[in-house]
Amino acid sequence: MERRSHLSSNIPSSSQKAPFTAPPPNGGLAQYTGVWTENEVIHLLKRTMFGAARADINYFKGLTMQQSVDELLNPIAPLPDPPVKEYATPTNTTNSDGNIALGSSWVLDPNTDGTVNFYRQQSFKKWWMGVMVNQDRSIREKMTLFWHNHFSTETTVISNAQYIFKHHLLLRTYALGNFKALTRAVTIDPAMLVYLNGERNTKTAPDENYGRELQELFCCGKGPDSKYTEADVKAAAQVLSGWKNNSATITSSFDSTRHLTTDKTFSAFYNNTVIKGRTGATAGDQELDDFLNMIFATTEVAKYICRRLYRWFVYYDIDDAVETNIISPLADILRLNNYEIKPVLNTLLKSEHFFDVLARGCQIKSPVDLVVNMCREFNVAFQPSTDYLSNYGLYNYLVSSATNMQQSIGDPPDVSGWKAYYQAPQFYEVWINSDTLPKRNQFTDTMVQTGYTFNSKKMIVDGAEFAKTLPNPGDPNKLIDDICKIIFRIDISAASKTQLKTDILLGGQSTDFYWTDAWNLFISAPANVSNTTTVKNRIRDLLKYFMDLAEYQLA
Repeated sequence: MERRSHLSSNIPSSSQKAPFTAPPPNGGLAQYTGVWTENEVIHLLKRTMFGAARADINYFKGLTMQQSVDELLNPIAPLPDPPVKEYATPTNTTNSDGNIALGSSWVLDPNTDGTVNFYRQQSFKKWWMGVMVNQDRSIREKMTLFWHNHFSTETTVISNAQYIFKHHLLLRTYALGNFKALTRAVTIDPAMLVYLNGERNTKTAPDENYGRELQELFCCGKGPDSKYTEADVKAAAQVLSGWKNNSATITSSFDSTRHLTTDKTFSAFYNNTVIKGRTGATAGDQELDDFLNMIFATTEVAKYICRRLYRWFVYYDIDDAVETNIISPLADILRLNNYEIKPVLNTLLKSEHFFDVLARGCQIKSPVDLVVNMCREFNVAFQPSTDYLSNYGLYNYLVSSATNMQQSIGDPPDVSGWKAYYQAPQFYEVWINSDTLPKRNQFTDTMVQTGYTFNSKKMIVDGAEFAKTLPNPGDPNKLIDDICKIIFRIDISAASKTQLKTDILLGGQSTDFYWTDAWNLFISAPANVSNTTTVKNRIRDLLKYFMDLAEYQLA
């Protein structure tokens, strides 16, 4: 069952079309030369950012397709400021963090107390949600979440909040950089050393956990051509033995006394490579470099990561044609560029394949995409950055909402990441079920109708203010068309639009001037309470209806 038929069986659709099986997008990697309209801009933004905000649409419409992708792939904004302490300092802890003032960052303050670290983990998640909501005009935030899913870790397992933030900063810093360099950095990152037992891996008790996942999940995958062996996993554990953490300095280091110094022999998959056992302070770095050079010399690494990128940015169905025409050429580009990620994304995002009509609306939004997308596309207002207490409380509601829909940032289900990006044959369809669908609708209903209040500050979808950003909100037909163009990737039928116009915007009347007059009066005399209330309520009801449709779940 494909994404559209899956949705039609679970969500009321405006058009009630018969289910059908949709193929992957058409076209190859030749550069897209078609029209560059709002439709193409919105498609690009929805895949590379979280939603297509009106201001961003207007901005990128003024550029060419090539200029737009170039700008998205080359962030100029500085990295976001780190999370701050916004919680009350626990008083019943062994190591209270009372030395960190409210509003100051805790990320460089070592603290091993479990209660303090719990508060800081929650602070980190709220902060991260805020970073996504307030993202710059680049692909960096989407790539940071991609790497979090790829090099999956769980805050509940790592526990140490400083390690968690340092790991996250690593992913963001390398987001558009070199995949091989990122893999090396992740391998000896304190958070990963905790999460996959690297700090417990010694010469007397080799731990195979990270050596296995590095090959199976991070680099080579589990495809038919990934023929590494159990012996390779054991040899990898030996190569990686000897690394440990220091929570006082928030760093990792190599301890030669814990390292197995014998030669390590690998299988035919790795050309029977022998990594020479070494001694001394640099042994860990030298053997790690040999190990990664061996892994990245295989052709499967480039293919595997390109498949992961394809499923994240385009579509989950990789058939023989996509493998031949898209994945293999992208893998060649990755290898030719020494595993730099940006050339791959540059080719994919400028391709006729990416902009093919079948690539639009073929993804089901992840919960994070749904939540952040809604805030950004409807210009949900937050407080000034100085009011971090209110903002963190509002961000926490968004974190909790996404978690209730089965995507907890910082805590994927396991080391494989979220099932939507690897579990065949459902893939994205796992986001929609009898538990999560009502929660999706409840979230959008709440945000449109009453909003959410924390610390006496409210965040809400203000439909009337959103309508003001559109070209011609006084024309009910244009208003509906322009809203649908932004929030839907598969448009609803003309008959549905006409019915919604009559039932909601016109209040059952038959001529358009009923809405036009009401809107013009709303603009010229906002103090007219009766008319203003009518206008706001009708746009609210229209948006609520739209956001409960199947089409709204597609990206």
